[in-house]
Amino acid sequence: MPIIVNLDVMMAKRKISAGDLAARIDITPANLSILKNNKAKAVRFSTLEAICRELDCQPGDVLEYIPGEASNGAAMP
Repeated sequence: MPIIVNLDVMMAKRKISAGDLAARIDITPANLSILKNNKAKAVRFSTLEAICRELDCQPGDVLEYIPGEASNGAAMP
């Protein structure tokens, strides 16, 4: 998928653990892990808003579009 989630980068910059962030945005640690590891198929705007609020960032700091990326991470022909 050409959308990459850079949540781990922002969490490291803000020095917050996955467990702490999950609790602050009221989602399960398992769901946060799915999002953080680029396994999610979708993200709710309310979740994205909560992430941005807690990490004091913009959606573009968390989500990145990379043209030519395939679903499995390989470059498309």
